[in-house]
Amino acid sequence: MASGQPFSVSLAGGLDKSTNSLALLQTPGVATKLRNFEVSIEGGYRRINGYTLFGAGSSVRPSSSNPVRGLAIYADGVVAVVGNNVYFSVDGTSWLQLNKASVDASGDNYATFNGRSELTLTTVEQCEFTIYEGLTDYGELVITDKSGANKPFLFYMTGTGGLSTRTFFAKQITFDHTKTAKFCTVHDNHLVVAGNPTEPQTIYYSHTGDIDNFSGGGAGSITLEDKIVGLKSFRKELFIFCRNSLFKLENINNSSTIQVTPITKNVGCIDGQTIQEIAGDLIFLAPDGFRTVAGTARIGDVELGTISQNIQPIINDIVQGGAIYEFSSVVIRNKSQYRMFYSNTSDSTSTSKGLIGVLKPNGFEWSETLGIQAPAICSGFDHNGEEQFYHGDRDGYIYNHNVGNTFNPAGVETAIDAEYQSPDYDYGDLGTLKTLDYVKLSITPESLAQPTLRVRFDYDSLDTPQPIDIPLTAVPEPAIFGTALFNQQTFGASEQPLVRQPLTGSGHSNFFKIFSSDTRAPYTINGIYINYRPAGRQ
Repeated sequence: MASGQPFSVSLAGGLDKSTNSLALLQTPGVATKLRNFEVSIEGGYRRINGYTLFGAGSSVRPSSSNPVRGLAIYADGVVAVVGNNVYFSVDGTSWLQLNKASVDASGDNYATFNGRSELTLTTVEQCEFTIYEGLTDYGELVITDKSGANKPFLFYMTGTGGLSTRTFFAKQITFDHTKTAKFCTVHDNHLVVAGNPTEPQTIYYSHTGDIDNFSGGGAGSITLEDKIVGLKSFRKELFIFCRNSLFKLENINNSSTIQVTPITKNVGCIDGQTIQEIAGDLIFLAPDGFRTVAGTARIGDVELGTISQNIQPIINDIVQGGAIYEFSSVVIRNKSQYRMFYSNTSDSTSTSKGLIGVLKPNGFEWSETLGIQAPAICSGFDHNGEEQFYHGDRDGYIYNHNVGNTFNPAGVETAIDAEYQSPDYDYGDLGTLKTLDYVKLSITPESLAQPTLRVRFDYDSLDTPQPIDIPLTAVPEPAIFGTALFNQQTFGASEQPLVRQPLTGSGHSNFFKIFSSDTRAPYTINGIYINYRPAGRQ
């Protein structure tokens, strides 16, 4: 009998859908399937957290079953655009409507503001938000939406304590008579808006330091040669994303040197909702994949980089269906993570999809999500400097994002279906038959974890007998001195558990699949060690 041979794999590289099966033999640490896992910044693949209702058991929807169109973290709470109205809440259990008409120029107290008549907004679609910090307590919040039917809406409040002790301001911003806007950002003390349906190529910018004044000496407008789909202030420049090109606006505060410079006329942006800033760079979805905008060592120069080659088949499917998808995106800073969600209005929560990109030393590594419907999502720091994450769905619910161990649509706890699949391993020789003796899985649980193992031989060939799925022995979370909680961790459990599992079956190659569907806490798969016995060449 041939002696056993070792083979070990450290899991790294993320999802790879572009490399052919033979080339994948050289990169055993990547994944061919990675759903509802995220690439951990500490190494390995971690099952994602879920989401919970904002407001927990006392949660209230702002506007019944009307869809959530946009979310922004503001002051000590959340601003939500739901249906055709704008709301604010500190705790998710009660909501104050913000789109009020004829607010006094000096602001309203709570009772007066709450009693004002409604400022009518029309056919509101996905929203964009920007905050001008200025001199107010929490900054001035500007909202535009993709319908192109509404003027920019401005809201801010001052004061501390409960809402009853605060002063509220609200108005629509007029930048050119009755014109409306789809996109907004604050750049170098100016409010910049764009996307009027009759002028899709024109940007307007306000007077310096006065974001609702578009007639002052520092205000103006510029018309480009392409349809604008997004705006982003980055470093000292304003980047203007268009359908088929990308520009930057420089020197906005100097009327004699202000200029728009084309960066590229060969790369456009699919949707402005995919634009985010992460780790000192901008990321967006272009027709050929995710790209970044980076300033090079040469002052004022810009380079564009493609960062999603490994998931290009997924990108191709998204781009082909881009006209029907609603996109949203968010950055989770403490994980160096970019998340983009996409679905159409007929997709249920369970069929809504997303992508997670994690910035690692060698670039972005990717995974997929399934079961998070997030046409509106936001992250940011509240007035206490704490990072918060929220998303909203098409049924009017608002959730704490990246929280808990379950998905929670409409308050119903649902198991998270997670799946990791390795490439086929040939152990260095695809022509030799191998018999597997056992595998050791390095799994780090965050509570008790019990995923299932599947082994398939010869690329899951129907001509090869395949073993049954194996529920793994439960992996307990170890009790670490100084952090362990009584009756929640296991004393004596390994800090770095290795789960040993005997195996049956043989083939020229095999892959491993580790999956779970439960409401348990996340766990991380770090690596795989296999003991096998080679037989004759066939």
